[in-house]
Amino acid sequence: MKNPVPQAASLLLEKLLLLVHVRPLPAGSSGEPPAAAPGYYDTSCFKRGDLLEVPRTLFIHFGIYLGENRVAHLMPDILPAFTGDRRQIQQVVTNKRLILGVITKTASIRVDTVEDFAYGGSILVNHMDRLFEDQVLGSEEAARRAEKLVGATAYSLLWNNCEHFVTYCRYGAPVSFQTDKFCETVKMIIRDQRSVLASVLVGLASIVCLGLAPCTTLPTIFIPFFLWMAG
Repeated sequence: MKNPVPQAASLLLEKLLLLVHVRPLPAGSSGEPPAAAPGYYDTSCFKRGDLLEVPRTLFIHFGIYLGENRVAHLMPDILPAFTGDRRQIQQVVTNKRLILGVITKTASIRVDTVEDFAYGGSILVNHMDRLFEDQVLGSEEAARRAEKLVGATAYSLLWNNCEHFVTYCRYGAPVSFQTDKFCETVKMIIRDQRSVLASVLVGLASIVCLGLAPCTTLPTIFIPFFLWMAG
């Protein structure tokens, strides 16, 4: 019988990677993402200052095209917190660096090739312009803003992610529609009184399975209470 622990750990890692817009590495890999073939994307249709979007399973990753096959984008990365060596930081971000960056809220705005930025995904160009209408800045202004911000920065999944970066550069204000949608979903769950019943059932199940203890009893009491009061 197979040990379920590695399978559970692998599933958890996959979900974390989806959460931060990066595809999981295949099992048994060395931790370095495979290099995309140069010329995989036709960059002749991209203009300096374009906003590039790469749809993922749960989220969308964003970047600003700088010309000459270069894209500036914000990525969680733990390495800038430990070293200022630009050669080390510029290496392709591994899954370990990325996840630790999310946990420690550390990131970098980096410049990569289109291949490394898109990682095999399809690319949409200036797809958000229709949402901002007359707020679109000049292409050169957007590119200069992106170049000026290159380097280490703070990271927040909700308040300072790759979408905030590109909307500031191209539209003048940091906005994240993904964050807004996520918060609205959380509000809907809290407002739905069925979530109170569900939390009670989960709490009781944890008590039955793990026994009566503060770590199971207190959440069973307080989580439904807070959901009830907030609903």
